[in-house]
Amino acid sequence: MTADDSFGRLDDDYPAYTMGRAAAMLGTTQGFLRALGEARLITPLRSDGGHRRYSRYQLRIAARARELVDHGTPIDSACRIIILEDQLEEAQRINAEYRQAGESSAPSTSA
Repeated sequence: MTADDSFGRLDDDYPAYTMGRAAAMLGTTQGFLRALGEARLITPLRSDGGHRRYSRYQLRIAARARELVDHGTPIDSACRIIILEDQLEEAQRINAEYRQAGESSAPSTSA
């Protein structure tokens, strides 16, 4: 990992993008982003003036939702799919950690 990579990761949760900018980056409408918020897939932070602000992490989730919707998946179904994908990824990560811990604590058999 380079220094540039580590700085990029620091920004993943920072709400740097306005709704208009986020919609333009994703090639979608502001209404689509509002719909994702209403479905509770992403919850944008609010500026002092009450404007929605999105992080890079939220934009990645929104991009995945847009991909599913573009392929004909209803928005509520797309949101559920993304939530399930996220839960599966987390379960796989936890299983890998348990497997690794089990392998490191298992007694070695020497002949």
